[in-house]
Amino acid sequence: MADLQHELHTMPEVGELPEPFPPITGTPDAAGRAAPAGPEAGPLDRARALLAAHPVVDGHNALPRALRRLPFHDLELGESAVGTDLPRLREGHVGALFWSLRPPSGPAGRPAAATLEQIDLARSVIRAYPQGLRPALGAGQIIDARNWGRVAVVLGPAPAAALEDSLGVLRVLHSLGLRVLTLAGTSWASEAGLTRFGEEVVREMNRLGVLADLAGASDATITRTLALSRAPSLCTRSAARALRPHPDNLPDDLLAALGAAGGLCMVPLAAEQTGPTLADVADHLDHVREVAGPDCVGLSGTHDSGAAHPRDLADVAGYPHLIAELLHRGWPESDIARLTWGNAQRVLRAADAAARTAQHRREPSTAMITDLDGQGPSS
Repeated sequence: MADLQHELHTMPEVGELPEPFPPITGTPDAAGRAAPAGPEAGPLDRARALLAAHPVVDGHNALPRALRRLPFHDLELGESAVGTDLPRLREGHVGALFWSLRPPSGPAGRPAAATLEQIDLARSVIRAYPQGLRPALGAGQIIDARNWGRVAVVLGPAPAAALEDSLGVLRVLHSLGLRVLTLAGTSWASEAGLTRFGEEVVREMNRLGVLADLAGASDATITRTLALSRAPSLCTRSAARALRPHPDNLPDDLLAALGAAGGLCMVPLAAEQTGPTLADVADHLDHVREVAGPDCVGLSGTHDSGAAHPRDLADVAGYPHLIAELLHRGWPESDIARLTWGNAQRVLRAADAAARTAQHRREPSTAMITDLDGQGPSS
């Protein structure tokens, strides 16, 4: 924990200036920053200028897992073996990443240990590139990272199996920086929905400030979590089931419910879920915005996760092309600012506020699955 706090609070020495994202478009001003694109600029120039002010918060990136298979890597100079490195993050105007902690193939029966190893790996990558990456526990620290020219890294989503049916493990993972947990794949968050213990997990997540990720969860689990949670929920890799019937995509009724609950649907750049072209991704963004509202739509690159990506979106540098397509379709700049930056910031701030309120009202839960559900821990 002390190491994490050191990473979070260590600032550059006096006289050391932050390194801003390099300007990509427009004429530099006196401070060397890119000037806004004029009205005569094309959609791609406008997209880059808009992203310079409102960078992308990417809801699902698996870079640490992908780096495990490489004998050597240099993310600062560029790493062609993966879809994420610092030059392309800057080119794509990515301001923050949610790093997936799902292990590639963890040892059977050891999900907690496998997740701890993923956290250790993620933190080692951040330490290796202090001039490019910075850990973040919430919205304020994401803004701090951006102001110092770093890409903020939020740990999560992690699989719910990592808890091994223990709220104590949840608290330990939170103390190590976990901020997003996927509610799927356990006996207490299943096709039947949340059990009593599952509901206690959600309440404890609210108290801690850990966001619920409902991507891949059953419809019953999603419905109950939205009704129970005092903090907004995320779907870190869900598109519109009405356009493509992938099991991780959301039907319109759940999209509307997610929007009404203040949640966030982060549409993945994954061909299997959205389709093989950039226009297909834009179609899903259009649909989610129409059904759930402009405050409910976000972006999820799913890069380095093993997913195939639509053309022109194969790596994290592709975001300006997607934003240019949305501008061409008539999206107002205010909605694009919500899509890329504002909606994720709102959800993170709301989770922090809900946690502060809950901590005044509720002590850490000592409930056990055997007490609430009348069964032993799931294997």
